[in-house]
Amino acid sequence: MEQIIATVRGLDGALVVVAEPGGDLPEPVWGDAFFYYAPDGRIPGRTQPYGTIVTKNLPGDEASDLDAADRWRVNVHVDRATFRELTGEEPRDLKRRRDFTVADRVLPHPVYGAQSWVCVVRPGERTGDTVVRLLRAAHDAARARSGRRDERGSTPGTTA
Repeated sequence: MEQIIATVRGLDGALVVVAEPGGDLPEPVWGDAFFYYAPDGRIPGRTQPYGTIVTKNLPGDEASDLDAADRWRVNVHVDRATFRELTGEEPRDLKRRRDFTVADRVLPHPVYGAQSWVCVVRPGERTGDTVVRLLRAAHDAARARSGRRDERGSTPGTTA
């Protein structure tokens, strides 16, 4: 987990927020990490993270059994083509039954798969490089979206 966080921190313009006691984020997410493209170092106001690491079950998201000892999950937003390549299905047409407790396998996110999110419980030998590649691509996509928003915001007569 720390290796993935360090890798994302090394990306140009990346902001990694690790929720901790006493911080601004609520207790249910303490210990979790959120990845943003934010070259100014501030959490973007109108943007979701492009990746996260979750360390425990949350209400409505228990399928990966993250409350068990030494379990955590990386979640990454990917484009539709990548989602199809990794899962064999369209994001909005998920029909296959899956065991979301399996570690070191790329799967659709158990809650947000339809929004083109994939996940890996405890990335290891089979998926570690893939997770890093996906996070780099998600970071690049977030940077491109930020650039487009900036361009729209600087055009006379438009709003960001």
